[in-house]
Amino acid sequence: MEMLKAIALLLVGFVFLIKGADFFVDGSSSVAKKLKVPSLIIGLTIVAMGTSLPELSVSITASMAGSNALAVSNVIGSNIFNLMVVLGASALLAPLVVGKDVLKKDFPFSVLCAVLLLGLGYVGMELARIDGVIFLAIFVAFLVNQVLTAMKARRAAMNANEAPAEGDIKEISMALSLLFIVGGAVAVKFGGDWVVYGAKTIAAAFGLSENLIGLTIVALGTSLPELVTSMVAARKNELDMAVGNVVGSNVFNILMILGVAATVSPIAFIMENVIDIGILIALSVLVWVLCFRKGRLGRGEGAIMLLGYAAYLAYIIIR
Repeated sequence: MEMLKAIALLLVGFVFLIKGADFFVDGSSSVAKKLKVPSLIIGLTIVAMGTSLPELSVSITASMAGSNALAVSNVIGSNIFNLMVVLGASALLAPLVVGKDVLKKDFPFSVLCAVLLLGLGYVGMELARIDGVIFLAIFVAFLVNQVLTAMKARRAAMNANEAPAEGDIKEISMALSLLFIVGGAVAVKFGGDWVVYGAKTIAAAFGLSENLIGLTIVALGTSLPELVTSMVAARKNELDMAVGNVVGSNVFNILMILGVAATVSPIAFIMENVIDIGILIALSVLVWVLCFRKGRLGRGEGAIMLLGYAAYLAYIIIR
């Protein structure tokens, strides 16, 4: 009976996380639009962070509950899933164009973030509060740089008499917007609680480690927003958006999510975390090289990435 309850709460928790994030983003974006905040800025901040809300909720909840392995493995597993499955599946739908800025700035920066996580986590085998503060400071600088770069591109487009893309943000009443924001935040909070409880119970019942559950089931569930966003972008031929969404999400996951989680409560590392971060770095470099060769990810590369993820899954299950 306890197992059925855990599975039910895990599934319901994923639904609450994903739909709660959707409502939160819709409400926040509508309020920002009413306050005359440009759509470009809303997309780079509220919407981008919205797809990472599930990972944020799970990692903070796990950290506060003392489930440190789950807090770290959720982020690492999500980043590996984003790289290999989200991009791989999107490339199978349509070859993905990779912009020069992503290749020269964003992708290398995401690799550096993973290297920094490995270094700080390996020293003392924990992410201390000061490490969390460092991550958050870098994240704020990254966000400011993204906004300034986007505004510069917007001004250049206007000077060239090109209409800048304004996005598709629905405006709803202020009362409904506030209801969406509060309701979405509550749903994300409870969704995180239920996912962590369900994952811990399932791991204990089957004799599995929380690290394995975090790298697989929890990582897959919390990465669904990125998977849906990138595959829809690929299907709509918004091919550069599919890659940018994944790279940006991976940076958010490390800097914002682990930054907040470590600041709230120091996160202990285990050696498996160190190995998995090393694998994340190696896979990031591999995908970066695949993108750099042709400036795109074709169907062949997509198939290689999916096979690579299958091999990684086999490794973490039998180790």
